[in-house]
Amino acid sequence: MAISSDINIKNKRASFEYNLLDRYVAGIRLLGTEIKSIREGKANINDSFCNFFHDGLYLRNMHIAEYSHGSFYNHEAKRDRQLLLTKRELKKLRLKGEEKGFTIVPLRIFISPRGFAKVEIALAQGKKDFDKRDTIKDREGKRELDRALKR
Repeated sequence: MAISSDINIKNKRASFEYNLLDRYVAGIRLLGTEIKSIREGKANINDSFCNFFHDGLYLRNMHIAEYSHGSFYNHEAKRDRQLLLTKRELKKLRLKGEEKGFTIVPLRIFISPRGFAKVEIALAQGKKDFDKRDTIKDREGKRELDRALKR
């Protein structure tokens, strides 16, 4: 069976709601039925966020649909999942994440070439309303420029 690496589940609201500062790629500790559901593309990270607990960084509020062929071994849809990072990255994220105004948000989930599920996370700072308006204005200006170049 060939490994499908075309899975790319994105959090589109993250770049609109936050200024993304640093990006990291982390592994996810998953159960067997969870990785099978992710490979089917049945995951959602729109409302999820990352938190530190006593032993590591956890991805919270991520929804992975139950596996269709799973029996009583199926997983919970919204459980906390541990992220796998190096100690240096965890220490850096913990120091920055505790500062006021910073948060850690997931950007996308993908399957690595070796077949492992990975999540791209970012250290982010929340945008104000006027920043969001600037983002919308820039996006519309770029869209109009593309339309003009097409003609």
